[in-house]
Amino acid sequence: MTKIKILLAGTLVLVTYSCTSLILKPADFSWPIESVLKIDDNGYAKEDRYAFAFNIKPLFYEEVQDSLAYLDRQVRIIRNTEGFYFITCAGFKNVYVFKLSDGSLEMEKKIMVNETGLNKPVFNQRIPLIELIDGPDKYYLTKKGIEEDKK
Repeated sequence: MTKIKILLAGTLVLVTYSCTSLILKPADFSWPIESVLKIDDNGYAKEDRYAFAFNIKPLFYEEVQDSLAYLDRQVRIIRNTEGFYFITCAGFKNVYVFKLSDGSLEMEKKIMVNETGLNKPVFNQRIPLIELIDGPDKYYLTKKGIEEDKK
C-alpha cells in the first residue's frame, strides 16, 4: 500500500510540474527613449526599429472626435518597464496608456494632463516612471495616472 501511495505522489508531482508555465523574470520591456512616429495617409503609425505598427485613427477620434485629424501629424510613444505603451500628440489633452491584447492595443487608462492641450510633448524614461515634459511643465506617469512631482 505504501508503494502505491509513493507512486501516486510521484506521478502527481510530475504531472503538476509538466503543467506549469515557464516564467522568465525579471523582464524589462521599456524603450530607452521615445519614438516619434509619422502617420501615413492610411492612418498607420509605424516604428521599424521595434517592428511595431498600429492604426491611429480610433485614438484621434477618441481625443478630438475627428478620425481624419491624424493627417500631417506625429504621435509620441514610449514603453515602460511593464510593457505598457504611453501615447500622446501635440494638441492632445490626454496621454493614453495601452497594453497588448491579442494582436491589438487595448486602452488601459486615459490620463488627463492639460486641459488646453499639449504644445510640444516629449517623453523620457525615468524608471519606474514615464516623464512627460511640455515646456516648463513636467508630469510623472504610471499606467494608473499622474504621480507626485519628483523634483
